[in-house]
Amino acid sequence: MAGRTVRVGGLPADLPPDRVADKLTIHFLRSRNGGGEIADVQVLAGSQACALITFEALEVAQRILKAKSHVLSIGGKKYPLEVTAHGAELSPDEVARSRRLLTRRPWQPRLAPRPA
Repeated sequence: MAGRTVRVGGLPADLPPDRVADKLTIHFLRSRNGGGEIADVQVLAGSQACALITFEALEVAQRILKAKSHVLSIGGKKYPLEVTAHGAELSPDEVARSRRLLTRRPWQPRLAPRPA
């Protein structure tokens, strides 16, 4: 479904991506922020850190885009977010792959393939 993904900029670059993803999920699940059910959150690292958030319903993404402002609070600091529409939708394979990447913590070993 086209239009369910938004791009979020203005993220703190000094925090781990999994913590930022958790905070974004909480913020955009809240109805007072215009949010709703989320299908996927991907935090893209870099000098201009951003996130792609895909909602279950198109209406939620539209409400998020219509909101005047979004401010993320982390550790007493406030980060004004820049929310824009994202052109490309994530395929179901990309959503499944990103969820596996986000759920594996750095201290967890990768599973070795089973012997044949």
